[in-house]
Amino acid sequence: MASRSRRRTTGSTSRRRWLPLRYLLPVLVLFAMLAMLMLRGYVHSEILADFRVRPGTANDKVPQQVLNGGPVIDTRGEQATTLSVPDHRIVLTFDDGPDPTWTPRVLDVLKENHAHAVFFITGTMASRYPDLVRRMVDEGHEIGLHTFNHPDLSYQSKKRIDWELSQNQLALAGAAGIRSSLFRPPYSSMSANMDNASWPVTEYIGSRGYLTVVNDTDSEDWRKPGVQAIIHNATPKNGKGAIVLMHDSGGDRHQTVQALGKFLPQLKAQGYKFQNLTEALDAPSAHTKVTGVELWKGKAWVFLVEASDNITAVLVVGLAAIGFLVFGRFGLMLLLSGLHARRTRRKNFRWGPLPVTEPVSVLVPAYNEAKCIENTVRSLMRSEHPIEVLVIDDGSTDGTARIVEAMGLPNVRVIRQLNAGKPAALNRGLANARHDIIVMMDGDTVFEPSTVRELVQPFADPRVGAVAGNAKVGNKDTLIGAWQHIEYVMGFNLDRRMYDVLQCMPTIPGAVGAFRRTALERVGGMSDDTLAEDTDITMAMHRDGWRVVYAEKARAWTEAPESVQQLWSQRYRWSYGTMQAIWKHRRALIERGPSGRFGRVGLPLVSLFMVLAPLLAPLIDIFLIYGLIFGPTEKTIMAWFGVLAIQAACAAYAFILDRERLTPLISLPLQQILYRQLMYVVLLQSWITALTGGRLRWQKLRRKGGVSAPPTAPAQRRHAMDGSSA
Repeated sequence: MASRSRRRTTGSTSRRRWLPLRYLLPVLVLFAMLAMLMLRGYVHSEILADFRVRPGTANDKVPQQVLNGGPVIDTRGEQATTLSVPDHRIVLTFDDGPDPTWTPRVLDVLKENHAHAVFFITGTMASRYPDLVRRMVDEGHEIGLHTFNHPDLSYQSKKRIDWELSQNQLALAGAAGIRSSLFRPPYSSMSANMDNASWPVTEYIGSRGYLTVVNDTDSEDWRKPGVQAIIHNATPKNGKGAIVLMHDSGGDRHQTVQALGKFLPQLKAQGYKFQNLTEALDAPSAHTKVTGVELWKGKAWVFLVEASDNITAVLVVGLAAIGFLVFGRFGLMLLLSGLHARRTRRKNFRWGPLPVTEPVSVLVPAYNEAKCIENTVRSLMRSEHPIEVLVIDDGSTDGTARIVEAMGLPNVRVIRQLNAGKPAALNRGLANARHDIIVMMDGDTVFEPSTVRELVQPFADPRVGAVAGNAKVGNKDTLIGAWQHIEYVMGFNLDRRMYDVLQCMPTIPGAVGAFRRTALERVGGMSDDTLAEDTDITMAMHRDGWRVVYAEKARAWTEAPESVQQLWSQRYRWSYGTMQAIWKHRRALIERGPSGRFGRVGLPLVSLFMVLAPLLAPLIDIFLIYGLIFGPTEKTIMAWFGVLAIQAACAAYAFILDRERLTPLISLPLQQILYRQLMYVVLLQSWITALTGGRLRWQKLRRKGGVSAPPTAPAQRRHAMDGSSA
């Protein structure tokens, strides 16, 4: 049953159609995370990357003056022209950077030798390491464009070429506040190697206002031939000028750095000058200062890239944390639930020297439970243990109280009150109960004949103050019901076995729980401070020094929500209420005695496994999507199925432990894809509500009365549940 602290008001407010902020924020947060990952994938060349390289073709369409000309190709006018570097001048060019490891070392050597160079940067690297681009400019070096993603432009459309150039300029503007008119195509070589595939690109680049700069001296440092070979390859012949190709990124460049340390002083001693391109050509600088909107667009781009890298790094840490929590929880559940089952199923196991046979009071708080209340009360009448039943009608408007009164059953009393909420209804029932052991159940739940007897046996131990029963989904014949059935058996009940062994049970389910009257009175009864009064009272019991245990044979069959909206409302309340209860009992962390023990063992476990782990769990699916799209796809799929296999093994173990059929586990993969995502968003919404100080009201779940009797009941039940569990 779900009660409320107040009835939902009607009127114009309830007819509003816009999306509430508490629903919108989780969607925006998830969208922002995916957007950051997409941006990172783009900047790291995992999106739109094209690694094709075209083999050489004929060059009959390339002008002879280009094939026989210098390494600087100007196609900005009607006639293509070329330029060469004057004698005894060397323009060192470095491709593919900046690199966080090797570019600083290259810059250090250049600075030490008072040499300038040209760095042809890619937009991806410049976006990620803007400080290195700024250092290049500040130290007098020239910057050229080398596209954004480093594709072979002969394969690309003009639109893609424009995109590569504009994005490269955007990164340069954000990093150093400048534009450049120098361009070097990826995979380019010397002018003599220009062919019919690359020449149209060079012509188009010129029409966009760029000088194309290739090389006439290749150090071949990318081959890592050795320091002396690099020096030999980079040295011009007979005092000629040269544009030398080197690399400051793309792999291990320690040979390049070592070669520079020897190459620069050797050739300077021979009268060579090491200048950037426009210095060597005695031309105006290739740099143009960027201002206004273009500058701020560049800065915003660099900021977003940095944010995406930082956020991704945090998400990776979160993924590692959730992996540790998930597998740690699985390990604890499997180990400790097995210990619990072996301990409580021993033939000689007893809770105390004598069984509990004294009568108990069963409290049934009810608000608008007309469809369910008769089934609930009749199931109690078949109880094998002496009971009195108190139905507390919490201001129902559907005749719930009249239905119970019309049944005319012995030992069943109806108590009416104005609508005040479930905690108040339970406290009212407690005040009117005749017996010292109090059983609490929801108005949409049915008990087996043995449920009450099994539920109260732990009270033979005087240390036990409360007992959690085994809540099961009764309407599991639908897909959403089957998913909740898996969750109840695997998550809730396996968890309760684990928490029982650790003596820090966090929640006694509202569907089936029992308390000592003295224990309830000592902690002040049921509180309405939170929306999870069952979790609140359980934590209060622990702090007061009482043991809270789990009785697996005390089975109760409850009607789970049958629509997504109803499920959302229920889990939203549970999640938010659990957070409220944790916050309410936070002082247990620093207290002594039983309260401190629960605070330092129970609260951290509950916070980790019930709040933090579900909050981080979406990272598994986010990185699954990322891996499927950007790779490595096969490893991603194998990892996901590996996690699913572990979950399936744990679920099968839980079902076997609870003596349930394994058939519902067929829907486990679909549950992981759909149902789990819904729970993620619900928890995220609860977090946002808590952090923003929002208030959440009780919401009544609409029942259908589909759970009329436990599976062991006779055939007259109207809608029997699956008879597989026993």
